[in-house]
Amino acid sequence: MQLRLDKYLADMGIGTRTQVKQYIRKNQVLVNGLPPEGPQQKVTDSDMVTFQGSAISYQKYKYYMFHKPKGCVSAAADNRHKTVLDYFPEYSRKGLFPVGRLDLDTEGLLLITNDGALAHNLLSPAKHVPKTYYAEVGGTVTEEDKAQFAQGIDIGGEKQALPAKLEILPEKSPEISRVHLTITEGKFHQVKRMFGAVGKQVLYLKRVSMGGLMLDGSLSPGEYRELTEKELQNLKE
Repeated sequence: MQLRLDKYLADMGIGTRTQVKQYIRKNQVLVNGLPPEGPQQKVTDSDMVTFQGSAISYQKYKYYMFHKPKGCVSAAADNRHKTVLDYFPEYSRKGLFPVGRLDLDTEGLLLITNDGALAHNLLSPAKHVPKTYYAEVGGTVTEEDKAQFAQGIDIGGEKQALPAKLEILPEKSPEISRVHLTITEGKFHQVKRMFGAVGKQVLYLKRVSMGGLMLDGSLSPGEYRELTEKELQNLKE
């Protein structure tokens, strides 16, 4: 790898190319302990680059856990709605995209990355990656519903939904049931259609896990953080 210093720093989210050039002029950036010749200086993996005293290691791929809020779309661009990438600084969005999608009114865990190979593996129908949702459902969810979901249920498509695990939680009120539902595919509006098939309506939906990745409870809707090495490893496994 050999990159211009300003591109190196911009790619790592330090700022825009213009901002990075200002940091370099103000001697806030050092290469191997020395002020660089300028933003055009080439750096490689063997160079030690620091910004304001902190080492900046180049990472080809980026992985973020994002708590998607309601009202934004799982896309890189949209003409009508705010997108999940609008929650990231503009200079850091290059190449990023959401892995899969959550409905406009659904919140919860979404992986944001620029790693296309990982995204393909997580979304491949052949992989059957489990995804767990917390849902609040109008009416009483029954053991019969649980059994139907476990067998696979007709939701109106060419093929019925694959077997899914339904866990009934203590009810929120006599009119509202609380559940965890784990599915291994991602059909359009699948969770809502599954409950619709048993005569019930989803009132609130939140994805809490995907594969081996669990939503960090400290993240509020609209917040994100980088994955830890352990989380990334669990996800890849």
